[in-house]
Amino acid sequence: MRFCSLGSGSGGNATLVEARGGTRTSRLLIDCGFSLRELEARLGRIGLACDALDAVFITHEHGDHIGCALTLARRFGLPLWMSRGTWRAIGQPELPPGNPQFARDSQAIAVGELQLTPFTVAHDALEPLQLRLSDGAQHLGVLTDVGSITPHLLANLQHCDALLLECNHDRGMLAASSYPASLKSRIGGRLGHLANDTAAQILAACVHDGLRHLVAAHLSERNNTPALARAALARACGGEPDDIVVADPSHGFGWLDLN
Repeated sequence: MRFCSLGSGSGGNATLVEARGGTRTSRLLIDCGFSLRELEARLGRIGLACDALDAVFITHEHGDHIGCALTLARRFGLPLWMSRGTWRAIGQPELPPGNPQFARDSQAIAVGELQLTPFTVAHDALEPLQLRLSDGAQHLGVLTDVGSITPHLLANLQHCDALLLECNHDRGMLAASSYPASLKSRIGGRLGHLANDTAAQILAACVHDGLRHLVAAHLSERNNTPALARAALARACGGEPDDIVVADPSHGFGWLDLN
């Protein structure tokens, strides 16, 4: 199993996960917060096209995550997974038969060689879900757009071989920013986004000797820096800042292999 990012930030998010079994390769796109043209261009940079995807999973209804998901599913006949709450939040649009496919907390989903386990999180969306993924041997935890720590969240991220964690903002930078007080409160609130130190707390509760890859994602371009995010996570896991991958808004990051 391996994964990469097509971009991560307030301008759009998309993570691609791939698993191989024999001659079969399964590919899941987690979120697609870009226009279809931009998504095609970003997939093209890694040598893939939209018809190489097997399914799309949307974590929640915010534009930087859902993007062109409906158009993508209609045009290429892809299974589109989301919570029933997300579907309601986007107006319960009509889709071809079989879509959307509704995901539920803790209910396993099979996408070819991939096994998905959605779990609920605290975020200001109608029914947001994040994911734990496995190919039966390795495990990847994906956590973006969450405001606070819950026992359920931590339970779903234990013993992962790789973690992609939101590190949205540095508290000091957010407090000193020109954002309106209401926006600062929303971002830093219980249903907002993870500060570096909160992401570090999650990591400290989940770190183990088998953790091979650690990614800081969804960094605010105004209220965080890669150096601050890396430093916070490195302190939590006892590692080196340079060992931590940071997802870039424009280019994401290249393939990371769990095998």
